[in-house]
Amino acid sequence: MKNRILYLLPFALLLGGCFKSANDTPPTPIPNGTFTGTFRLLHRPNTSVVFDTLKANITLTMNSSNFTYAVTGDTATVHAGSKGVWGLSGNYAIFTDQTFPKTGVPTKTHLNGGYVYYYDGSIFQMIAEGAADTLSLQYDLKKSSTTN
Repeated sequence: MKNRILYLLPFALLLGGCFKSANDTPPTPIPNGTFTGTFRLLHRPNTSVVFDTLKANITLTMNSSNFTYAVTGDTATVHAGSKGVWGLSGNYAIFTDQTFPKTGVPTKTHLNGGYVYYYDGSIFQMIAEGAADTLSLQYDLKKSSTTN
């Protein structure tokens, strides 16, 4: 019996080296810099199962030193030029747009509110879903430069 344990010891030691502790996981990077890519607005009318899709090529500039942001690029029809402050809370990126109308309904989408996000240091993706899953706002961006 002791011999079997001795034969398994090297295997157990090798296997133990394959497991990572929680301290080995690198922290999620904080978005900073200029990101370019596509904004998509997907809307499903109540009378259809097919989504209408509107797209715009945008640029999102995020500054992590003072947590300000600006949206530029194709802001003529689908997405508004936006600017304001942002922050992170768990898996959410939260934006407060200073250009968001105080009254009425905006005609274009503003980067405003909470979005589930993914960021790996290069790819920055965000999504927000509306009521009854009939509206989805998707940002699929890639880092193009760094800002400080």
